[in-house]
Amino acid sequence: MAKRERVVRMSVEQPLWRALTAYRLLTAVYAVLLFAFAHREFDRPWVAACYLGFLVLWTLVTFSRVATAASCTKPFLCADLTVAVVGILLTPLADTQARIAAGGPTLPSIWSAGAVLAFAIKGGWRWAGFASSFVAVANIVIQRGEPTRDTFHNVLLVWVASIAIGYVVEVARASEATLARALEIEAATRERERLARDIHDGVLQVLAMVQRRGAEVGGEAAELGRMAGEQEVALRTLVSSGLVPPSRISRDESRGAFVDSVDVEEPGADDGELDLRSLLAPHAGSLVSFAEPGAPVPLPAPAARELAAAVGAALDNVRKHAGEKARAWILVEDWGDEVIVTVRDDGPGIAAGRLDQAAGEGRLGVAQSIRGRLRDLGGTAELVSVPGQGTEVELKVPRGRTGS
Repeated sequence: MAKRERVVRMSVEQPLWRALTAYRLLTAVYAVLLFAFAHREFDRPWVAACYLGFLVLWTLVTFSRVATAASCTKPFLCADLTVAVVGILLTPLADTQARIAAGGPTLPSIWSAGAVLAFAIKGGWRWAGFASSFVAVANIVIQRGEPTRDTFHNVLLVWVASIAIGYVVEVARASEATLARALEIEAATRERERLARDIHDGVLQVLAMVQRRGAEVGGEAAELGRMAGEQEVALRTLVSSGLVPPSRISRDESRGAFVDSVDVEEPGADDGELDLRSLLAPHAGSLVSFAEPGAPVPLPAPAARELAAAVGAALDNVRKHAGEKARAWILVEDWGDEVIVTVRDDGPGIAAGRLDQAAGEGRLGVAQSIRGRLRDLGGTAELVSVPGQGTEVELKVPRGRTGS
């Protein structure tokens, strides 16, 4: 049984959350040790002890909240930042002003940087700048508006480091989204190739056999064979030239980048562009050959549909005037500034003056269905016919003037 490709969701920022979890735990222990070694120098050591006890408890209780982006919610981030800021503002109540002025550590010490880093990893550099501003203001307040050089350096370091990490996280998410899209397209392409092999080995061979046997038997079987031949050509064209639709990538802030869904062009949508090849490919059959470029031929959706309708009208004229057995060829050319579609047949051709006569009789198939459509698109439709040598219709649509 063939295995199908699938895209596995991943998150390049998950290691950052694990590192932040370890950082919070280690810095909480560090803050406690700083107090233990210097508690005799505090004016009110019981204030520091109460806060640090709460800090350790908060760190342990919220251990799982900073393990993943999904669990680290905005309310939790605000509460975590509040714990850090309150600890900084409580420092003058517990410690002496002399130690604070000399650059002594605040009660949470470097644990407060963890709260800012959580903002950076969760929301990027803007969130990091927002959170670090609160920490900076709190540090300046306890210095009574005159921060020391060490305090200024520490505040600036937290500010720059958190914003830099936030920016790196944003770049990582964008790269992850691009990689996820590439992997999804590759998996879809391989799946299409696998289906193409199965179709070629089964359905196409059966249709080809039905066409040959129907032609040999004749009668109603010949008509059945002809229809099978048309379906074989249409299916072969679809398999060989079908495109993998582009994926829409969603970047969920709580889970990182992943493949969300596939955009499908709605038949009634007038926004965006369509690949002209996908509109003309269904015309291919046993009597209609379709030649296309190897790359997409994008046109505004209304223009692509009008051009495809003009091609359909030209093929209707082939069947109506050249006979059911007449062969036709469709050639699509993309010249960058314009798109040219040529429809040629091997019918008896059109006698001189026949189109003018038809227009005078009120039959405006060529004048309206083909030339009228191209005129509305800002393009041209040229018809060349030589009696006994078939008819060629050349449709030109310039880019940049096809939005009407």
